[in-house]
Amino acid sequence: MQLKPFLLDMWLDKYEHSIEFNLGGSEGPSWRVNEILNLGTDEERQRFLNHKVVYSRPAGAEGLRAAIAEMQGVATESVQVVTGASEALLVLMWLAAEPGANVILPRPGYPPFSALPESLGIEIRYYSIRREDKFCIDVDEIKRLADAHTKLVLVNSPHTPTGATISDAEFESLHEFTSARGIQLVSDEVYHPIYHGRPTQSAARLPHATVIHDFSKAFPLSGVRTGWIIEHDQKRREQYWNARTIFSISNNTAGEILAEIAMRNRNIVLSKTQEVASTNLQRLDDFMAEHSDTLGWVRPRGGTTAFPWLLSGEDARPLCQAAAERGILLVPGHCYDMPSHFRLGIAAAAPDAFARALGQLREFVKNWSAKMAQA
Repeated sequence: MQLKPFLLDMWLDKYEHSIEFNLGGSEGPSWRVNEILNLGTDEERQRFLNHKVVYSRPAGAEGLRAAIAEMQGVATESVQVVTGASEALLVLMWLAAEPGANVILPRPGYPPFSALPESLGIEIRYYSIRREDKFCIDVDEIKRLADAHTKLVLVNSPHTPTGATISDAEFESLHEFTSARGIQLVSDEVYHPIYHGRPTQSAARLPHATVIHDFSKAFPLSGVRTGWIIEHDQKRREQYWNARTIFSISNNTAGEILAEIAMRNRNIVLSKTQEVASTNLQRLDDFMAEHSDTLGWVRPRGGTTAFPWLLSGEDARPLCQAAAERGILLVPGHCYDMPSHFRLGIAAAAPDAFARALGQLREFVKNWSAKMAQA
């Protein structure tokens, strides 16, 4: 087993910890521990300060599971807490690894989507999210890729890095298709419910869908390293529980308490993410209109990232490298096997900081375009 290099995190780790203007991040606006604790009750704050630093339960702390279940509209027993959505992906791909199996994934997509099944020897079949199609998720293409050996179909909506979304009707059609064939349908919803147009419902409402979510994107508390799986099938839940006891045993207790407080105050946390993303996206609208002779894009319909491209078709890596050297972090598209693109985050920076960052990027792109014209 060999894991391919995680180019996305290699790039981010090189720059994001000391960069002046971070336009590469995909998370929402950050929170401090005291800000989360101030959302809670006196009892919750005392529980955090006085809890024992011991193992939690493999399925997750009961209070956190109940809070997640309330948001998702499911029974508490349907919630399996994991160490971020990353562990959820690991568990799901590990359980899909059978001889001759295939999985159906989006391209482009979050790199571990493909790195995990590839390392496990699972055949990967990709459906394309194309800029020519306005980054639409084509349900009919997904259906055409499936056969008797398909173990899992993964849909990420809102999608990273494009901001594409799938409608409720389209997802319900896919759910009917996969459930009739015994194919597991996984909905990655880490950017839900952040939308910039028509919102959609969580797939947790559907009896044969598996949902993965976490506290890293729409809930921007990535340091708690906490995520969850919604699963209505008892046998699968038992398999998840067993796998996570082997992989990580349990989550950390401090992170679970902070996550529970954030979940019980989700209207405040999610509203902050939505407000920042919406405000910054309006500013990005103006920026992209100014540079329409150099940059192409499809306005994201959800989530916290956009995925513009160089109209020249050239590799965006030199542009991103030069921008980083001037204190502006973007993510080059080669991290997603789409080299002419770059990822731009719209929710990690507060609106004032985002406006300053776009001001710096505006000057940089102007100079870059002039330089390329002379080359």
